[in-house]
Amino acid sequence: MFDAIRALTPRDPDYAPRTGTLDLLRRVLNGTHYDCLPYQFHEERSPGGEYIPIRQRRPSIRYALCRTVVEDSVALLFSEGHFPTILCSDHEARGVIANLLGEAGLNGVMVEAALRGSVGSVALLLRILKGCIYVSVLDSLFLTPTWQPEAPDTLASVTERYKVRGAVLQAQGYATPDAGADYWFMRCWDTEAETWYLPWPVGYEPPGGPEIDAGRTIRHGLGFVPLVWIRNLPGGDGIDGACTFRAAIETSIEIDYQLSQAGRGLTYSSDPTLLIKEPATTDREIIKGAGNALVVSKDGDARLLEIGGTAANAVIDYVRTLRELALESVHGNRSSADRIAAAQSGRALELMNQGLIWLADNLRISYGEQGLLPLVRMILRAAERYPITVLGQPVPKLPPGLRLTLDWPRWYPPSAADLLAEAQTLSTLAAAGQISRETAIRNIADAYGIEDVAAELDRIAKETLHDDR
Repeated sequence: MFDAIRALTPRDPDYAPRTGTLDLLRRVLNGTHYDCLPYQFHEERSPGGEYIPIRQRRPSIRYALCRTVVEDSVALLFSEGHFPTILCSDHEARGVIANLLGEAGLNGVMVEAALRGSVGSVALLLRILKGCIYVSVLDSLFLTPTWQPEAPDTLASVTERYKVRGAVLQAQGYATPDAGADYWFMRCWDTEAETWYLPWPVGYEPPGGPEIDAGRTIRHGLGFVPLVWIRNLPGGDGIDGACTFRAAIETSIEIDYQLSQAGRGLTYSSDPTLLIKEPATTDREIIKGAGNALVVSKDGDARLLEIGGTAANAVIDYVRTLRELALESVHGNRSSADRIAAAQSGRALELMNQGLIWLADNLRISYGEQGLLPLVRMILRAAERYPITVLGQPVPKLPPGLRLTLDWPRWYPPSAADLLAEAQTLSTLAAAGQISRETAIRNIADAYGIEDVAAELDRIAKETLHDDR
């Protein structure tokens, strides 16, 4: 069925093949992949009386399984209680970085990036306007990155090119002659500038290449491309990573159609077809209902063409099995609240949702080590060239060559028993001199809401000194 939807989804031959693939996956993520089908599910006959195959109908019930898997994995990745902490050896730099991340709203930015990048890839654009940091998420649908030959992991440039209506360009201040025609829009980021080009009509290639729009071109002079290209998961093709939910698409579509058929059967059961075997004793209009009896002769008969409930139960069991298979194929959350009789420890919840944790663990590499950390390093490099303010204060000069690492919180909050056991373990290790007090406090910082470990150590030292007196 997915192949039929793929064949009916419009594709523009002017775009690269990956653009059509990413567009189709994005439609699945947003639940709009059925929009290409011409008929509603209840439409069995066309206006000409021809039978409409089910593959040409849009299902009436849609279970957003793919979207659910993505949102569950992103919640374990960058939700309020799962966002990582940037660690470095310099305590002052650590506080400055934390303030930068908070003021730039990177928590919400990374959530959006992980959602939109689940189709394969996504890009983060860094801008500095009037001393403030702005990070925006760009779909990779119309982006083409180029990598430096001597440094294959470093961007040399990123080009954005897509079609847009002339009326839209006119609303943005462009002098396009035909409001109903399509034009190419293009801009390019490199290590020195963000270059905009004047739109040109589709089907016409300007001699010598597109003309630069000097009024909109911005020269940043950062010495690096202000974008971070993030591949979603290992195993992709070329510049894109693997899609999070690709293995579950066919099964998800099957679930939608099976549930739609079951719903259609239940609707029919509430108003079944009446069958009358001639000859009947009356020619009056037949109105079904308990107060309208049908009178037939001894040679006639009347009955309702009812269906049994076993078919609906079979569909429900089949759908439940399909759901289990789909979630298993994409490492989704297969736990059920009905099976949890009492409060579980954090470790028990981890074992219960091991597949989802494995998925989120891989995403930590893509969006954390290869997304968030490069973005923070990019911000620190930009702060060396441009004045940046955070919380109303200028960002001080930070030591060069800072080594940044990510400290991820627990997957699930620990129970009281977990906290007690951990406290006893850390206390024993610290007293034996096998770990420092700072390490012990950092291990429990998330559970007790400790934002600054160094400041917490200072407060502990002052309280201890006061108690000794």
